[in-house]
Amino acid sequence: MNHLTDRVFVVIGGTGGLGWSAARAFVREGAKVVVVGRSEEGCRRAEEALGEDGTAVVGDAIHPETAAGAIRTACDRFGGFHGLYHVAGGSGRRYGDGPLHRITDQGWDQTLHWNLTSLCYSNRAAVQWFLAREQPGVILNMSSVLAFSPSPRFFATHAYAAAKSAVIGFTRSVAAYYAPKDIRCNVIAPALVETPMAQRAADDPEILEYIARKQPLDGGRIGRPEDLDEAAVFLMSDGAKLISGQVLAVDGGWTLSDAQGPPDT
Repeated sequence: MNHLTDRVFVVIGGTGGLGWSAARAFVREGAKVVVVGRSEEGCRRAEEALGEDGTAVVGDAIHPETAAGAIRTACDRFGGFHGLYHVAGGSGRRYGDGPLHRITDQGWDQTLHWNLTSLCYSNRAAVQWFLAREQPGVILNMSSVLAFSPSPRFFATHAYAAAKSAVIGFTRSVAAYYAPKDIRCNVIAPALVETPMAQRAADDPEILEYIARKQPLDGGRIGRPEDLDEAAVFLMSDGAKLISGQVLAVDGGWTLSDAQGPPDT
């Protein structure tokens, strides 16, 4: 079934990883999409793959006008705009994110700018567009299970956890304020997923052994981008028209597991 027929979405961070997988899922469900990515080559490949069902915009999410420009492109190319999926973000580890006593000023600032400020810019642009046209709309934001289920041994990046926690508080506040305008805002919170940002963990045998116990579903594996697609499609669809301000953990059992090994039988 095409759950997203006649919808037009903008995906911020949509040319790779989780965003690209979701963009293709949206198209399969009948939507038109505008994906935003920083790489000209990545955008070119995305446009070729999407064909007449999508287009790509080169831009950095940390610039205030990027999302607004993508929304204008959606309207010009496809005649409207109905929803935003903000996936863009990243680890500030190489800039100095880590345990609190080691966080550098640059690590803190860069991590929050990538993961929180950019999201504020995109969400603001979407809400402004919906309000100006007195139109319902939907926003889906990306958080992380690290926002509420820490992993101190292997994932002690405290600025990242702070940013992803703030995404949840921000989204719920926005959802509450704009609910009378029929603007819905929700959050997806994945655990470890196989993306370029997760390469450090994916290449570490000790972390993989930990993940086998911490994410025990489906054989105890790192998630794949497509594991989040159906959740994103649902939350962007009319099937979720009475759902707002919610956080959906797509985590392979992370938040339920103590990572101590299999249960007694």
